[in-house]
Amino acid sequence: MSGLQNRSSQLLKYTRLFNNGSVTRLTSSTAKSSAEVIQREKKVSANNYDPSPVVISRGEGIFMWDVEGKKYYDFVGGFATLNQGHCHPKIIKAMTDQLNKLHHTSRAIFHDSLYELNEFLTKQFDYEKVLNMNTGVEGGESSVKIARKWGYRVKKIPQNQAQVVFAHGNFWGRTIAAISASTDPTSFDEFGPHVPGYQIVPYDDLGKLEQALRNPNVCAFMVEPLQGEAGAVVPTLGYLKGVRELCTKYNVLWIDDEVQAGLGRTGKMLAVDYENVKPDLLILGKALSGGVYPISAVLGNSEVMDVLTPGTHGSTYGGNALACKVALASLDVIISEGLVENAFKMGEIFRSELTARLNKDKVVLVRGRGLLNAIVLNTEGVSNVYKLNNELKSNGMISKPIGSGALRFSPPLIITETQLREGIDIIVNTINDFKN
Repeated sequence: MSGLQNRSSQLLKYTRLFNNGSVTRLTSSTAKSSAEVIQREKKVSANNYDPSPVVISRGEGIFMWDVEGKKYYDFVGGFATLNQGHCHPKIIKAMTDQLNKLHHTSRAIFHDSLYELNEFLTKQFDYEKVLNMNTGVEGGESSVKIARKWGYRVKKIPQNQAQVVFAHGNFWGRTIAAISASTDPTSFDEFGPHVPGYQIVPYDDLGKLEQALRNPNVCAFMVEPLQGEAGAVVPTLGYLKGVRELCTKYNVLWIDDEVQAGLGRTGKMLAVDYENVKPDLLILGKALSGGVYPISAVLGNSEVMDVLTPGTHGSTYGGNALACKVALASLDVIISEGLVENAFKMGEIFRSELTARLNKDKVVLVRGRGLLNAIVLNTEGVSNVYKLNNELKSNGMISKPIGSGALRFSPPLIITETQLREGIDIIVNTINDFKN
């Protein structure tokens, strides 16, 4: 027994769990201020984000409060995950009810919630099959895997020769597969070797797309119907219809990345609904969870989805019972509370008011759809977007800088017109009064 005790003691010591003779215990937070929280987080956390200097401790609806109690308009919306707002009671109740019943089994066995979600998704979006995953980037990678296998099985592309085409400015995550398609040096550089078989074409350019699709080894074209991370870039009307026609002409799968733009964010249930076109594969994420619990999904018809057979793809947590119930509640809120229609209406007011009221020497363009919008700055009038972002924070609004010359705004879709106009006043007053 003494030998076993000695080995256990050494194991604890070597794994740094043994400190001064006692195991480290979790304790409640003792930080008293935003400055202290930021200092302590930076000391022990990887430096892969550069957050605004604000520490949030509570959220409700479209508002957040920091640890000092200051209230903010949340115009980031959890990177468009919080379409339903912070702590929506219907979603929280669905989550807590399911937590007390069953939260996880693994897909080694059936549970009684997955079919409910997938029946709803297939009916709502008119597809036959669903692949359940956890995050948006997993949805993207899963779609690429499906497209490659479909290319070999159905299109008869020679083995290991499949090509996937992406649009310049795309963003679908930061895994090796995702950054291999990126045109952002910060994501791409010094992470090679990159995944082969990718090709980049200009966004919103059907001529260049057709040139790429003429290659018989192309199995898929993956594109955002509105580029969110690039700064709410809206394609020319007719581009998405042209994508559908070209992919059909050249027998290529169209992968529609609606992780950020989908589920009401742009004022339509899907951003492709602006042109009434249907992709071969649809990726959903972010707001599918209501910002509460990670869940994503890939939808397609059987002729494409059935290339996956047992063992060819999977996820430990994908489609777990808790995620399914959260997603069902999240979708119910979007539909029953009219959030799609509200996003369209509020977006029209947002862009119209900002275009009319913002100083033209400081802002050259307001763009977007629904409640996924950006303002493009005149860098001579506003040379430091991060300083401007901090000014907005000081005035009670959280926004998101995009590169060095734009700010993105994506508030929860539950926002009222009164709340929206209050937010617009903050933006207009802050920008128009801003001094370099």
